[in-house]
Amino acid sequence: MVRVKICGITKPEDAKLAADLGAYAIGLNFYENSARCVTPFAASEVIRRLPPFIAIVGVFVNWSNAPIVALCKALRLSAAQLHGDETPQVVDAVARRLPVIKALPIGQGGTAPDFSRYRSASAFLLDSPASGQYGGTGTTGNWHMARVAAQTQRIILAGGLTPENVGEAIRIVRPYAVDVASGVELRPGKKDPAKLRSFFDEVARASREIS
Repeated sequence: MVRVKICGITKPEDAKLAADLGAYAIGLNFYENSARCVTPFAASEVIRRLPPFIAIVGVFVNWSNAPIVALCKALRLSAAQLHGDETPQVVDAVARRLPVIKALPIGQGGTAPDFSRYRSASAFLLDSPASGQYGGTGTTGNWHMARVAAQTQRIILAGGLTPENVGEAIRIVRPYAVDVASGVELRPGKKDPAKLRSFFDEVARASREIS
């Protein structure tokens, strides 16, 4: 079964529904320029409503390693997702304290990311780039390039996924997990229950087909 991470959670009720539907992880965004940014206090309220055994991932953009580790430890987060232009040194420093998901851009053209620069990362999240934005663009990336990467790396596929296209994405890429934020929202930061349910249904259907 392909794992599902629901990112950009800002409401406790959305976190609970995602968990009830079978989410492997939820993402709490601490990037101050994001419409889905949460404060540490709001994040703690979301976490308090979650059942045990669900991974809670903090999303950071261009923070230094010490504040990332401090906040993750304070909130007891499962992993840190570094979604900016972090250096391999920052990734290494955080990875010494907790698992790191390193986000890398994978557009429709160009070349594949250089995964070898981030050997300490536990997984790679492939997102679609946009000028001045670090994710949540609602645009898809190069799934065929992602498929090649998924043969040797633990790939979390993101970027423009919706209930309508996630099945095709899984059949092409065969990723370790998929990550969705804007594709299951009523508005930034507020999830749509119907879209969430449909997304999980499509992931389950595609997972059965490729198993």
